[in-house]
Amino acid sequence: MTVDLREARRRRWLRPMAVAALIALFGTELVLGWDSLAAAFGHLRAPHPGWLTVAVIAEVAAMGAYARMQRRLLRSAGIKRPIWDHVALAYAAHSLSVTLPGGPAFSTRFNYQQMIRFGATPAIASWCIALSGILSATALAAVTTVGALTAGGATHWEHLAGLAVAVLLLVIGIRRVVRRPERLSRPLALVNRIRRRPAQQGGDRLHTFIEQLRAARLHPGHGAAAATFAVLNWVFDAMCLWLCCRAVGDAVGLNQVLLAFCAAMAAGTITIIPGGLGLIDSALVLGLLAGGVPTSTAIAAVVLYRIISFGFIIGLGWISWLVIRHRAVAAPATPNGGRSTADHR
Repeated sequence: MTVDLREARRRRWLRPMAVAALIALFGTELVLGWDSLAAAFGHLRAPHPGWLTVAVIAEVAAMGAYARMQRRLLRSAGIKRPIWDHVALAYAAHSLSVTLPGGPAFSTRFNYQQMIRFGATPAIASWCIALSGILSATALAAVTTVGALTAGGATHWEHLAGLAVAVLLLVIGIRRVVRRPERLSRPLALVNRIRRRPAQQGGDRLHTFIEQLRAARLHPGHGAAAATFAVLNWVFDAMCLWLCCRAVGDAVGLNQVLLAFCAAMAAGTITIIPGGLGLIDSALVLGLLAGGVPTSTAIAAVVLYRIISFGFIIGLGWISWLVIRHRAVAAPATPNGGRSTADHR
Protein backbone atom coordinates (compact mmCIF):
# COMPACT_ATOMS: atom_id res chain seq x y z
CA MET A 1 0.00 0.00 0.00
CA THR A 2 1.48 3.37 -1.00
CA VAL A 3 1.90 6.26 1.36
CA ASP A 4 -0.61 8.36 -0.62
CA LEU A 5 -3.25 5.63 -0.38
CA ARG A 6 -2.78 5.31 3.38
CA GLU A 7 -3.01 9.08 3.73
CA ALA A 8 -6.23 9.17 1.68
CA ARG A 9 -7.79 6.47 3.85
CA ARG A 10 -6.74 8.27 7.01
CA ARG A 11 -8.33 11.51 5.84
CA ARG A 12 -11.50 9.69 4.81
CA TRP A 13 -11.96 8.47 8.39
CA LEU A 14 -10.70 11.67 10.02
CA ARG A 15 -13.59 13.89 8.91
CA PRO A 16 -16.43 11.66 10.21
CA MET A 17 -14.56 11.28 13.49
CA ALA A 18 -14.17 15.06 13.79
CA VAL A 19 -17.87 15.62 13.06
CA ALA A 20 -18.83 12.95 15.61
CA ALA A 21 -16.57 14.56 18.21
CA LEU A 22 -18.18 17.97 17.62
CA ILE A 23 -21.69 16.53 17.91
CA ALA A 24 -20.71 14.79 21.15
CA LEU A 25 -19.21 18.04 22.48
CA PHE A 26 -22.31 20.09 21.69
CA GLY A 27 -24.54 17.39 23.13
CA THR A 28 -22.55 17.35 26.36
CA GLU A 29 -22.69 21.14 26.65
CA LEU A 30 -26.44 21.08 26.03
CA VAL A 31 -27.04 18.41 28.69
CA LEU A 32 -24.89 20.17 31.29
CA GLY A 33 -26.51 23.54 30.69
CA TRP A 34 -30.07 22.35 30.10
CA ASP A 35 -31.44 23.29 33.55
CA SER A 36 -30.11 26.84 33.32
CA LEU A 37 -31.24 27.11 29.71
CA ALA A 38 -34.76 25.93 30.49
CA ALA A 39 -35.05 28.35 33.40
CA ALA A 40 -33.85 31.22 31.23
CA PHE A 41 -36.34 30.43 28.46
CA GLY A 42 -39.07 30.48 31.07
CA HIS A 43 -38.51 34.23 31.47
CA LEU A 44 -38.56 34.93 27.74
CA ARG A 45 -41.77 36.32 26.38
CA ALA A 46 -42.74 37.07 22.79
CA PRO A 47 -40.46 39.90 21.61
CA HIS A 48 -41.60 42.77 19.41
CA PRO A 49 -40.90 41.68 15.80
CA GLY A 50 -39.62 45.07 14.68
CA TRP A 51 -37.12 45.52 17.52
CA LEU A 52 -36.07 41.87 17.17
CA THR A 53 -35.32 42.34 13.47
CA VAL A 54 -33.23 45.43 14.11
CA ALA A 55 -31.38 43.60 16.90
CA VAL A 56 -30.41 40.80 14.50
CA ILE A 57 -29.26 43.38 11.94
CA ALA A 58 -27.12 45.08 14.60
CA GLU A 59 -25.40 41.80 15.51
CA VAL A 60 -24.76 41.00 11.85
CA ALA A 61 -23.32 44.52 11.47
CA ALA A 62 -21.01 43.86 14.43
CA MET A 63 -19.59 40.76 12.75
CA GLY A 64 -19.25 42.67 9.49
CA ALA A 65 -17.30 45.43 11.24
CA TYR A 66 -14.82 42.90 12.66
CA ALA A 67 -14.37 41.33 9.22
CA ARG A 68 -13.72 44.75 7.69
CA MET A 69 -11.18 45.55 10.39
CA GLN A 70 -9.11 42.49 9.46
CA ARG A 71 -9.59 43.22 5.77
CA ARG A 72 -8.14 46.71 6.24
CA LEU A 73 -5.11 45.32 8.04
CA LEU A 74 -4.41 42.83 5.26
CA ARG A 75 -4.99 45.43 2.56
CA SER A 76 -2.37 47.59 4.25
CA ALA A 77 0.06 44.73 3.62
CA GLY A 78 -1.02 44.41 -0.03
CA ILE A 79 -3.34 41.41 0.46
CA LYS A 80 -6.63 41.95 -1.36
CA ARG A 81 -9.50 39.51 -1.03
CA PRO A 82 -13.27 39.86 -1.55
CA ILE A 83 -15.14 41.09 1.50
CA TRP A 84 -17.19 37.89 1.63
CA ASP A 85 -14.03 35.85 2.25
CA HIS A 86 -13.28 37.99 5.30
CA VAL A 87 -16.87 37.84 6.54
CA ALA A 88 -16.94 34.04 6.26
CA LEU A 89 -13.59 33.84 8.07
CA ALA A 90 -14.84 36.12 10.87
CA TYR A 91 -17.95 34.01 11.43
CA ALA A 92 -16.09 30.69 11.32
CA ALA A 93 -13.24 31.82 13.59
CA HIS A 94 -15.71 33.32 16.08
CA SER A 95 -17.64 30.04 16.27
CA LEU A 96 -14.46 28.08 16.89
CA SER A 97 -13.44 30.52 19.60
CA VAL A 98 -16.66 30.51 21.62
CA THR A 99 -17.88 26.92 21.29
CA LEU A 100 -14.79 24.73 21.65
CA PRO A 101 -12.83 24.20 24.88
CA GLY A 102 -9.64 26.15 24.35
CA GLY A 103 -11.44 27.78 21.44
CA PRO A 104 -9.20 30.87 21.10
CA ALA A 105 -6.25 28.61 20.23
CA PHE A 106 -8.26 26.82 17.53
CA SER A 107 -9.57 30.16 16.27
CA THR A 108 -6.10 31.69 16.04
CA ARG A 109 -4.75 28.68 14.16
CA PHE A 110 -7.71 28.74 11.76
CA ASN A 111 -7.28 32.48 11.19
CA TYR A 112 -3.60 31.97 10.47
CA GLN A 113 -4.21 29.14 8.01
CA GLN A 114 -6.86 31.07 6.08
CA MET A 115 -4.76 34.24 5.87
CA ILE A 116 -1.95 32.14 4.44
CA ARG A 117 -4.43 30.86 1.86
CA PHE A 118 -5.37 34.46 1.11
CA GLY A 119 -1.75 34.99 0.08
CA ALA A 120 -0.27 36.44 3.27
CA THR A 121 3.19 35.42 4.43
CA PRO A 122 3.55 33.84 7.89
CA ALA A 123 4.84 37.15 9.26
CA ILE A 124 1.95 39.15 7.78
CA ALA A 125 -0.63 36.67 9.07
CA SER A 126 0.87 36.73 12.57
CA TRP A 127 1.06 40.53 12.50
CA CYS A 128 -2.58 40.86 11.42
CA ILE A 129 -3.89 38.46 14.07
CA ALA A 130 -1.88 40.13 16.84
CA LEU A 131 -2.90 43.64 15.77
CA SER A 132 -6.55 42.59 15.50
CA GLY A 133 -6.48 41.48 19.12
CA ILE A 134 -4.77 44.69 20.25
CA LEU A 135 -7.22 46.90 18.36
CA SER A 136 -10.20 44.96 19.68
CA ALA A 137 -9.05 45.19 23.32
CA THR A 138 -8.24 48.89 22.96
CA ALA A 139 -11.60 49.58 21.33
CA LEU A 140 -13.45 47.85 24.18
CA ALA A 141 -11.54 49.97 26.70
CA ALA A 142 -12.39 53.13 24.74
CA VAL A 143 -16.08 52.23 24.49
CA THR A 144 -16.15 51.48 28.24
CA THR A 145 -14.61 54.87 29.01
CA VAL A 146 -17.09 56.70 26.80
CA GLY A 147 -19.96 54.78 28.40
CA ALA A 148 -18.76 55.72 31.89
CA LEU A 149 -18.44 59.37 30.90
CA THR A 150 -21.90 59.59 29.40
CA ALA A 151 -23.37 57.84 32.44
CA GLY A 152 -21.71 60.35 34.76
CA GLY A 153 -19.59 57.71 36.45
CA ALA A 154 -15.94 57.75 37.40
CA THR A 155 -13.42 56.92 34.72
CA HIS A 156 -9.89 55.62 35.07
CA TRP A 157 -8.11 57.60 32.38
CA GLU A 158 -4.76 56.29 33.58
CA HIS A 159 -5.72 52.76 32.53
CA LEU A 160 -6.78 53.81 29.03
CA ALA A 161 -3.74 56.06 28.70
CA GLY A 162 -1.47 53.23 29.83
CA LEU A 163 -2.99 50.89 27.26
CA ALA A 164 -2.59 53.49 24.51
CA VAL A 165 1.05 54.08 25.48
CA ALA A 166 1.74 50.34 25.53
CA VAL A 167 0.27 49.94 22.04
CA LEU A 168 2.26 52.93 20.78
CA LEU A 169 5.51 51.60 22.25
CA LEU A 170 4.85 48.17 20.73
CA VAL A 171 4.30 49.68 17.28
CA ILE A 172 7.41 51.86 17.56
CA GLY A 173 9.48 48.90 18.76
CA ILE A 174 8.37 46.72 15.85
CA ARG A 175 9.14 49.51 13.35
CA ARG A 176 12.64 50.00 14.78
CA VAL A 177 13.35 46.27 14.64
CA VAL A 178 12.08 46.02 11.06
CA ARG A 179 14.27 48.93 9.96
CA ARG A 180 17.39 47.65 11.77
CA PRO A 181 17.11 43.88 12.30
CA GLU A 182 20.71 43.73 13.53
CA ARG A 183 19.40 45.05 16.86
CA LEU A 184 18.16 41.52 17.54
CA SER A 185 21.61 39.98 17.40
CA ARG A 186 22.39 40.51 21.09
CA PRO A 187 18.99 39.37 22.42
CA LEU A 188 19.20 36.31 20.16
CA ALA A 189 22.69 35.49 21.42
CA LEU A 190 21.48 35.85 25.03
CA VAL A 191 18.54 33.50 24.43
CA ASN A 192 20.78 30.96 22.73
CA ARG A 193 23.27 31.17 25.61
CA ILE A 194 20.48 30.31 28.05
CA ARG A 195 19.40 27.44 25.77
CA ARG A 196 23.07 26.38 25.37
CA ARG A 197 22.95 26.78 21.62
CA PRO A 198 25.27 28.52 19.13
CA ALA A 199 25.00 32.30 19.39
CA GLN A 200 23.38 32.86 15.97
CA GLN A 201 21.19 29.75 15.80
CA GLY A 202 17.80 30.66 14.36
CA GLY A 203 19.09 33.95 13.03
CA ASP A 204 18.33 33.11 9.40
CA ARG A 205 14.71 32.27 10.14
CA LEU A 206 14.35 35.38 12.29
CA HIS A 207 15.71 37.64 9.54
CA THR A 208 13.43 35.97 6.98
CA PHE A 209 10.46 36.65 9.26
CA ILE A 210 11.47 40.31 9.60
CA GLU A 211 11.87 40.67 5.84
CA GLN A 212 8.30 39.42 5.41
CA LEU A 213 7.12 41.77 8.15
CA ARG A 214 8.47 44.78 6.26
CA ALA A 215 5.54 44.46 3.86
CA ALA A 216 3.17 45.16 6.78
CA ARG A 217 3.23 48.92 6.78
CA LEU A 218 0.03 50.17 8.35
CA HIS A 219 -0.76 53.33 6.41
CA PRO A 220 -2.63 56.03 8.38
CA GLY A 221 -5.79 55.62 6.30
CA HIS A 222 -5.96 51.86 6.77
CA GLY A 223 -5.02 52.19 10.44
CA ALA A 224 -7.76 54.74 11.14
CA ALA A 225 -10.32 52.64 9.27
CA ALA A 226 -9.30 49.47 11.13
CA ALA A 227 -9.57 51.25 14.49
CA THR A 228 -12.98 52.63 13.55
CA PHE A 229 -14.27 49.19 12.59
CA ALA A 230 -12.90 47.76 15.86
CA VAL A 231 -14.96 50.32 17.80
CA LEU A 232 -18.04 49.71 15.64
CA ASN A 233 -17.76 45.98 16.32
CA TRP A 234 -18.36 46.58 20.04
CA VAL A 235 -20.87 49.40 19.53
CA PHE A 236 -23.12 47.33 17.25
CA ASP A 237 -22.87 44.38 19.64
CA ALA A 238 -23.92 46.58 22.55
CA MET A 239 -26.73 48.03 20.45
CA CYS A 240 -28.00 44.49 19.87
CA LEU A 241 -28.35 44.06 23.64
CA TRP A 242 -30.11 47.42 23.96
CA LEU A 243 -32.49 46.54 21.14
CA CYS A 244 -33.24 43.23 22.85
CA CYS A 245 -34.22 45.20 25.95
CA ARG A 246 -36.56 47.28 23.82
CA ALA A 247 -37.96 44.14 22.19
CA VAL A 248 -39.05 42.59 25.50
CA GLY A 249 -39.81 45.58 27.68
CA ASP A 250 -40.01 49.32 28.03
CA ALA A 251 -37.41 51.87 26.98
CA VAL A 252 -34.04 51.37 28.66
CA GLY A 253 -31.23 53.91 28.75
CA LEU A 254 -28.45 53.14 26.27
CA ASN A 255 -25.81 54.23 28.82
CA GLN A 256 -27.01 51.64 31.34
CA VAL A 257 -26.90 48.88 28.74
CA LEU A 258 -23.48 49.98 27.46
CA LEU A 259 -21.87 49.82 30.91
CA ALA A 260 -23.42 46.41 31.65
CA PHE A 261 -22.29 45.14 28.26
CA CYS A 262 -18.69 46.32 28.61
CA ALA A 263 -18.37 44.87 32.11
CA ALA A 264 -19.73 41.51 30.95
CA MET A 265 -17.46 41.37 27.90
CA ALA A 266 -14.43 42.16 30.04
CA ALA A 267 -15.43 39.43 32.48
CA GLY A 268 -15.96 36.98 29.62
CA THR A 269 -12.33 37.24 28.55
CA ILE A 270 -11.13 35.33 31.61
CA THR A 271 -13.53 32.39 31.47
CA ILE A 272 -12.54 28.96 30.21
CA ILE A 273 -16.17 27.94 29.65
CA PRO A 274 -17.13 27.90 25.95
CA GLY A 275 -18.93 31.10 25.06
CA GLY A 276 -18.64 32.36 28.63
CA LEU A 277 -21.91 30.57 29.38
CA GLY A 278 -23.15 31.49 32.81
CA LEU A 279 -20.52 34.12 33.56
CA ILE A 280 -21.37 36.59 30.78
CA ASP A 281 -25.10 36.01 31.21
CA SER A 282 -24.93 36.64 34.96
CA ALA A 283 -22.75 39.72 34.49
CA LEU A 284 -25.17 41.13 31.91
CA VAL A 285 -28.21 40.56 34.13
CA LEU A 286 -26.51 42.02 37.21
CA GLY A 287 -25.28 45.00 35.22
CA LEU A 288 -28.74 45.73 33.87
CA LEU A 289 -30.27 45.34 37.32
CA ALA A 290 -27.71 47.77 38.73
CA GLY A 291 -28.77 50.23 36.03
CA GLY A 292 -32.37 50.10 37.18
CA VAL A 293 -33.74 47.68 34.60
CA PRO A 294 -36.62 45.53 35.97
CA THR A 295 -35.68 41.94 36.73
CA SER A 296 -38.07 40.37 34.24
CA THR A 297 -36.92 42.68 31.44
CA ALA A 298 -33.23 42.13 32.24
CA ILE A 299 -33.44 38.34 32.20
CA ALA A 300 -35.63 38.20 29.09
CA ALA A 301 -33.39 40.68 27.24
CA VAL A 302 -30.21 38.76 28.07
CA VAL A 303 -31.78 35.45 26.98
CA LEU A 304 -32.87 37.01 23.68
CA TYR A 305 -29.46 38.64 23.18
CA ARG A 306 -27.68 35.33 23.75
CA ILE A 307 -30.04 33.55 21.34
CA ILE A 308 -28.99 36.03 18.66
CA SER A 309 -25.29 36.47 19.49
CA PHE A 310 -24.57 32.91 20.61
CA GLY A 311 -27.18 30.79 18.83
CA PHE A 312 -27.86 32.51 15.52
CA ILE A 313 -24.33 33.83 14.90
CA ILE A 314 -22.67 30.58 15.99
CA GLY A 315 -24.92 28.63 13.63
CA LEU A 316 -23.90 30.86 10.73
CA GLY A 317 -20.29 30.50 11.83
CA TRP A 318 -20.28 26.71 11.68
CA ILE A 319 -21.95 26.82 8.26
CA SER A 320 -19.18 29.21 7.15
CA TRP A 321 -16.57 26.82 8.56
CA LEU A 322 -18.01 23.92 6.56
CA VAL A 323 -18.09 26.03 3.39
CA ILE A 324 -14.50 27.16 3.88
CA ARG A 325 -13.36 23.58 4.50
CA HIS A 326 -15.18 22.40 1.37
CA ARG A 327 -13.58 25.14 -0.71
CA ALA A 328 -10.14 24.32 0.72
CA VAL A 329 -10.53 20.69 -0.39
CA ALA A 330 -11.89 21.70 -3.81
CA ALA A 331 -9.18 24.32 -4.43
CA PRO A 332 -5.92 23.31 -2.68
CA ALA A 333 -3.30 25.89 -1.88
CA THR A 334 -0.81 26.88 -4.58
CA PRO A 335 2.95 26.63 -3.95
CA ASN A 336 3.23 30.36 -3.18
CA GLY A 337 0.87 30.06 -0.21
CA GLY A 338 -2.24 31.47 -1.91
CA ARG A 339 -5.22 29.73 -3.37
CA SER A 340 -5.57 28.55 -6.90
CA THR A 341 -6.76 31.09 -9.46
CA ALA A 342 -10.02 29.22 -9.82
CA ASP A 343 -10.94 30.26 -6.30
CA HIS A 344 -10.63 34.01 -6.92
CA ARG A 345 -13.88 35.73 -7.72
